[in-house]
Amino acid sequence: MSRVVVIGATGHIGTYLVPRLVDTGHEVIALSRGTRGPYHSSPQWDQVTVVAADRDAEDAAGTFGDRIAALHPDVVIDLICFTPASARLLLDALRPSRPLLVHCGTIWVHGPALRVPVAEDEPRTAYGEYGTGKAEIEALLHQETRAGGVPAVVLHPGHISGPGWPVITPAGNLDPATWTELATGRPLALPDHGLGVLHHVHADDVAQAFERALSRPGAIGASFHVVAEQAMTQRGLAAGAAGWFGREPVLDFVDWAEFTRRAGPEHAAVTREHTSRSITASIARAREVLGYAPRYTALDALHEALTWLVAHGQADVSDEPLRAASADLTRTLSQTQPNQPRVPPLPPGWAHRPAGSR
Repeated sequence: MSRVVVIGATGHIGTYLVPRLVDTGHEVIALSRGTRGPYHSSPQWDQVTVVAADRDAEDAAGTFGDRIAALHPDVVIDLICFTPASARLLLDALRPSRPLLVHCGTIWVHGPALRVPVAEDEPRTAYGEYGTGKAEIEALLHQETRAGGVPAVVLHPGHISGPGWPVITPAGNLDPATWTELATGRPLALPDHGLGVLHHVHADDVAQAFERALSRPGAIGASFHVVAEQAMTQRGLAAGAAGWFGREPVLDFVDWAEFTRRAGPEHAAVTREHTSRSITASIARAREVLGYAPRYTALDALHEALTWLVAHGQADVSDEPLRAASADLTRTLSQTQPNQPRVPPLPPGWAHRPAGSR
């Protein structure tokens, strides 16, 4: 099989991807800063060549690309490239040998969508340093492929979740107090009536897509969304999570000023970054070309993450028992009636006005 170099191998995706590659017979060289191992150990790592490298420092010295090329890879999986300059350095070094380059992008190459689910060919409307940087890298890689240089595939994950690290909560941020409120029946404040959309994905499903990209020649030159089958609203995620504790969520729909006061400016800013985009990404192309078949729903991924957080003292659920994830989300949501939003009453006679006059 192929010699595969994985850059950023001990992170969220690499933790699951490296064992998959070993199991399918690839020779794997795993690059990371060497400051820690993968989030979860597995015997497959004993068959991996581990190389410590500081990409930022070596990019600054102009040596990182040459280091990768010197490993003579058939495939390079780049999980930690965040600037076009870094991407160019790698391309320049790989161009003589032309290995397959599989790049990790993000669904944040999309801004607020005009139609949903958003497809990969929609015009890029990214904003913010992270999203625009990834969109520029994507364009650079596809231009390289079209020019006959390094063949590239770009995969765009959603909000990567799984056991071992804090994940984006139903509140759209990393505040662990969200789990406490849902577990104990305390009010959870949400902006915009809880209708902000989040599209999670389990890290192992992302790893599945990267593994499949290696054996799909038709994927070269294309981009693919890698997310759970369905995105969910914040209120839907909150209802599902509260159901793990045998509760209905107590949701308090508030304006942004009040949400910022309760959540704190830092957490509120993260929520706004997520819900202002509210991306629902299509996986039709990934299904067709890669054979991508996500095993985890968004709630499944969050349940597994929360189970780990509770067991490791990183989420306080006040000793409330965490039940298994419900297989029947429809029943869970149909039994859930969140508190009504705090909005002014409709003016008298509003319901009787013609639709065009509203």
